[in-house]
Amino acid sequence: MTTGAIEHITFRNSDMYWDIAADLHFPPDFDASKSYPAIVAAHPIGSCKEQTAGSVYAPALAEAGHVVIAFDASFQGASGGVPRFLEDPSQRIQDFSRVVDHLVTLPYVDEDRIGVLGVCGGGGYTLAAAKTEKRFNAVVSITGVNFGRMQRDLARQNGGVRQALEGIAQQRTAEARGTESAVNGFLPETAEAAKQTGDIDIIEAFDYYRTHRGRAENGCVLFEAAHGTTALGWDAFHLADELLDQPLLIVVGDRQGAFGAYRDGHEIYERAASADKQLLELGNVSHYDLYDRPNGAGEALKRVVPFFAEKL
Repeated sequence: MTTGAIEHITFRNSDMYWDIAADLHFPPDFDASKSYPAIVAAHPIGSCKEQTAGSVYAPALAEAGHVVIAFDASFQGASGGVPRFLEDPSQRIQDFSRVVDHLVTLPYVDEDRIGVLGVCGGGGYTLAAAKTEKRFNAVVSITGVNFGRMQRDLARQNGGVRQALEGIAQQRTAEARGTESAVNGFLPETAEAAKQTGDIDIIEAFDYYRTHRGRAENGCVLFEAAHGTTALGWDAFHLADELLDQPLLIVVGDRQGAFGAYRDGHEIYERAASADKQLLELGNVSHYDLYDRPNGAGEALKRVVPFFAEKL
């Protein structure tokens, strides 16, 4: 198999009624009779496997000698599950174990050398999943966001968490009575509207998701409305001081925006039980620089690649 080879796959586990879609990225000169370390790569919220985790980090880690699986979350991308665009932390966490279940059936994957990497909300989910999924032997969060904390912060800016929960309850009742499912867009409609927010994360999110820079068919940044209560009551970092104990690398940029990755990165670094933990703070780097820019993702990979090489 040549450098850059990718296999598009779907699989289903015994606890699922839908398929997970994923891309397997293979190392140069891959030989299926050999054994390789593997890495699970998780995309951001509202994103898909063809974006940052699967388009930037997975190829680089495969080039470094790993089998990398970049997957679409259940209910999103090319994976199955309804309602579509559901962002349920409990399902997102289960997806990691479902992906590992598939990896350990592959004869060329060394089950004792499996790592995990996630970007943005995928980074927060990665940290949460690693608390209980101990088949992960090394953990990397790239500009990771605690999605529950972010949702509560956004709700407080728009009337409060209680009001948000009541709105979800009303929508769920309406849908139970036959109303069409409601889907909310996260981004402003135009680049100008994004600029008017004055927030670097929103401005650069529009640039990444809505232009040729990062646009992908399934990177919709849409969220189903009637099942958002789980996220509002969820905390990615709960019990991290007891359960998150694997070797850990946290990567953040110091240009801070509304998503709060800088704050979350410092918090989880302090709270994690890991005896072996590293915090890489990149100067003059934004949240979306860490998606695909040389000064962000490029610099991050200079630490991520050797980290996995050492820990796996």
